[in-house]
Amino acid sequence: MTGERVTTKDSPIFAISTPTHITPSSISYFTRMCTIGFLVNPFAGMGGAVGLKGTDGMVEAALARGAVPRAPGRAAETILQVADIGAHFITCSGVMGEDILAGAGIPGYEVVYRPASETTGAADTMAACRAFLDRDADLILFCGGDGTARDVYSVIGDLVPMLGIPAGVKMYSAVFAIHPRAAAGIVREGCTPGGKFLLRDAEVVDVDEEAYREGSLRTRLFGIAKSPYRPGLVQGTKQVFEDSDEERAKKDIARFMREVIEGTPGILYILGPGSTTAAIGEEIGLKKTLLGFDAVKGGRLIATDLNEEGLLGLLEEGTSARLVISIIGAQGSVLGRGTQQVSPAVLRRIGRENVIIVATPHKLAETPMVFVDSGDRDMDLAFGDHLSVVSGYRIAQRKRIGRVEGPERTSQVGGE
Repeated sequence: MTGERVTTKDSPIFAISTPTHITPSSISYFTRMCTIGFLVNPFAGMGGAVGLKGTDGMVEAALARGAVPRAPGRAAETILQVADIGAHFITCSGVMGEDILAGAGIPGYEVVYRPASETTGAADTMAACRAFLDRDADLILFCGGDGTARDVYSVIGDLVPMLGIPAGVKMYSAVFAIHPRAAAGIVREGCTPGGKFLLRDAEVVDVDEEAYREGSLRTRLFGIAKSPYRPGLVQGTKQVFEDSDEERAKKDIARFMREVIEGTPGILYILGPGSTTAAIGEEIGLKKTLLGFDAVKGGRLIATDLNEEGLLGLLEEGTSARLVISIIGAQGSVLGRGTQQVSPAVLRRIGRENVIIVATPHKLAETPMVFVDSGDRDMDLAFGDHLSVVSGYRIAQRKRIGRVEGPERTSQVGGE
């Protein structure tokens, strides 16, 4: 491999070459034990299933609605797969990291930050990252969502690579693995003696959660981080496609889906978030919640902006239902990003065979791979290797599903 040799920090762990023939910015070779700064935002993602569309500043509201923590279980799923790699973990006390490492049997970890309260927040994330920098961490492995990614980046910038274990609600930033097991695969590949990371510039996107809850998607670029990259294991940033051909394609999809819905008046249709499904609602004469789940039956709007509990209430035994959902453009998520209301329990009641995926041809062309991260591995596997995606009037395309394989390691730690 050719390229200029560059030194980016004093630690000898980094020997970085920048080849001219690849888009990602660098490859990092680890020549000694890797030090991983590991932190968990224990409240990340709690607002999703209960319909809050985010948890930033809404922890008490989420708990009042019956939300349960999901980040510890997601973090444990990653850590259990890397317990034997010989990396040195530095972390936070209690629920912010130590509990997960101890439960997974990670030897020799160090607690370098202790939050003052179990109700942790952004200030704790940032203080932990400062402690990680002081201890010369080689990688920041965090579990959370876009808000956590923003807090991590605000401290480390592009000084140290960061990798997210996805546990938030939306996760539009490009620093996240597609699945906790994917994060484990990247760490295993790079954080072993002689291992290597392909690094890329990754967008950290800031989402206005107040506007999001009101049905408006407003994002801004918060910064460009360095992040490990492996094709098929990390997600891209959400993109919005807007042109006349795109709008025409949405109308074609909507026209076809109107015929399907009107032709099956006894079936309950659950329309997911996004502009493509909103076009379906408009075609059948309904004003759909742009960033939520609405239920339609016989051409009538049954319920709007449903959370997990509301969906389960509609899906009583014997109810025939279909879920209509779109792909996040360029990123590739089908389930698991902004769709936590459709939990594994909801999916089991609907049935995999009753999930209809819709997306325009342009969106599919700009999305090299799709992935499913429902929160249940068996459910993810039930989607198979390919999806059939409705992309026009009586037109469908097949799209490959990214797969995360690896050895099964289990332990009673961080359960959801």
